[in-house]
Amino acid sequence: MWLLVFLVCILIWAGGTYWYLLRKPSPFTVESVRPAGPLELDQRKRDKVLKQGFTKEKIPKNLDAIVHCSGIGGMTAAATMAKAGKRVLVLEQHDVAGGCCHTFTEKGFEFDVGLHYFGQLHENGLLKVAFDQITEGQLEFVELPQHFDSIVIDESEKRRDYAVLSGKTEMEQNLKKQFPDDVKAVEEFFKIMKVTARKIPYLTILKLIPQWLALFLLKSGIADFCSSIFRLSGSNATEVNNRLTTNKDLHVIFSYFFYGVPPKDSSCMINALMLHHFKRGAYYPKGGASEIPFHITKVIQKHGGSVLVRAPVSRILVDKKGAAYGVTVKKGDEHVEICAPVIISNCGIFNTFQKLLAPEIQVKPEIQSRLDMMRPGKASFLVFSGFDATQEELDIVPTSIWLFKSNDMDAMMDDFFSMSKDEAPENIPMALITFPSAKDPTSQIRHPGKSCMTILTMVNYEWFEDWTDTRVRKRGEDYFNYKMRFASCLFDWACKHFPKLRDKLVFQEAATPLTNMHYLSCNRGAIYSADHNLERFYAEAMARNRCNTPVKNLYLSGQDIFSCGIAGALHGGLLCASSVLNYPVYIDLLLIKKKLKRKNATEAEKLAKQKQHVFQQTSHLSSSNPSLIPVDICAPAGLKGIVGNLRLPGLSGHVPRDSCTDWLNVDMNALSVIESKEALRSCKPAFILP
Repeated sequence: MWLLVFLVCILIWAGGTYWYLLRKPSPFTVESVRPAGPLELDQRKRDKVLKQGFTKEKIPKNLDAIVHCSGIGGMTAAATMAKAGKRVLVLEQHDVAGGCCHTFTEKGFEFDVGLHYFGQLHENGLLKVAFDQITEGQLEFVELPQHFDSIVIDESEKRRDYAVLSGKTEMEQNLKKQFPDDVKAVEEFFKIMKVTARKIPYLTILKLIPQWLALFLLKSGIADFCSSIFRLSGSNATEVNNRLTTNKDLHVIFSYFFYGVPPKDSSCMINALMLHHFKRGAYYPKGGASEIPFHITKVIQKHGGSVLVRAPVSRILVDKKGAAYGVTVKKGDEHVEICAPVIISNCGIFNTFQKLLAPEIQVKPEIQSRLDMMRPGKASFLVFSGFDATQEELDIVPTSIWLFKSNDMDAMMDDFFSMSKDEAPENIPMALITFPSAKDPTSQIRHPGKSCMTILTMVNYEWFEDWTDTRVRKRGEDYFNYKMRFASCLFDWACKHFPKLRDKLVFQEAATPLTNMHYLSCNRGAIYSADHNLERFYAEAMARNRCNTPVKNLYLSGQDIFSCGIAGALHGGLLCASSVLNYPVYIDLLLIKKKLKRKNATEAEKLAKQKQHVFQQTSHLSSSNPSLIPVDICAPAGLKGIVGNLRLPGLSGHVPRDSCTDWLNVDMNALSVIESKEALRSCKPAFILP
């Protein structure tokens, strides 16, 4: 009886929700996406977009929302709300917009500070649809080689190299080839990946439905009955790995995306989701990471909003009733108050609650309860190196290299993070090496003859804590010497794998946790924000950790809402916009994705029918004239020119006898059915003389 009542209530609620959603205007539409324009290479024009300095005169009138910090989470929320007709102001304390997506240039070298690559950008992928909407189609991506990651276990006695490939089937098949004795373990892990990828939206729904309903579904067992994802999210990665295989090298493959948490303290679901993220390919933004904030800013401006830099927010203003109504921006000695009915903080839960709220609000039990759900993440250390040489001269690759000193990640990370400040620099156990200039084909156009490398590792904030109260670039000789001990060890490690780097090095800088705090507003230097420990991903914790806060009108966005990385932060922005607009924008994204998929399928079917019809005609003509051989010129990928004798590689169709080779010379005068060069370009059929 009670079950029947519950089901009736759910149906009534679902029906009411559906009716309510139909009344809401959609922020996302297929029509808003335009063909991408040419890459903007004029730095002055780019600076006008990305480096708009804060002044009171530039504050838009009648604001609907203020977003603090211009990372991808905040920019996504701002752009989504802008497309829904809201006027949004984004405030950034640094002198350039973008957060971890911004770039900086030193001595002619351009460096990305936080974006290395990301996935799920294949045609009609949800992330691709989302990026197209918040940039209106202006952001282009370069697909990286199929071998997108290399994992190197660099133990002293024996080095092992493993390749990670993208591809729906290739990723799994390649791992089976490399681990022939653990085929079943690989298959089981890929089943976990499949469940995670398909059912992760259920965890997103927990953050969008009323919290009381989400907790009821979890505590009653209904959620577990519907899907195993709710149990999987709280599964210990090391326990799952041990259950699958005893091969420690394969354990590393299953958990190699390090974010400061050893596998024994991390969620198997998150590790599986990260690997699955690249199953359909790895991508890099064409023109570099700054293209992301560059195009999102234009969308915000188009709808009456603005993105202003050099605008450090010192306080979130809260009225006597406990509702946020604005922020205070420090401009010289002046504190400028800006008011709006909605305040979105993208600087992380710890910075928001512990630094931007008044002390009397910070101590409230409901605020402390939210803080207790999280713990600060591990800090990052980065080395930026510039070389006066091209990719070919250095023998560097677009593939990212993940280095490990041991295949026991739990013991390795525990040992390192328990070391003293003096021991740590020479005992770094893991590192990521990436070459942004090799990933982006426009790099040699924008910075000819130059290459750059970024090395990333995780460190303890406490090792650098002694210099917390010093000023940037004036922290003293001891600080410089200490950070360069880390940098030198990491660079030497990279040179073992790319020996030509050392002689061409002309610039090097290291970013410590204090650097990350100064330029990126990262709490304790953690670029991945709050810790990604296992407890954070328990289903009940995920249901409670939402964009709404105990302070009315104050919302959170970014990596702390769902997970780390560019994709995780972007989803944090979409969830935040959904909460503010009181409308799940994912519905629009999924509908657009389905519409595009159906459109592409229709076009492909139409093209196939046209092709079949044309070949029927050409086959008839060739049968009446045996000296002509029909060839499908749609097939070749390497069409090189359409003048004089045209060479087409890899022609398919009815190709002649033994005299045919992979390359065929096509005499333009001999093509009896081609009327023009344009006809050839549009893949019309041709005839070839044997």
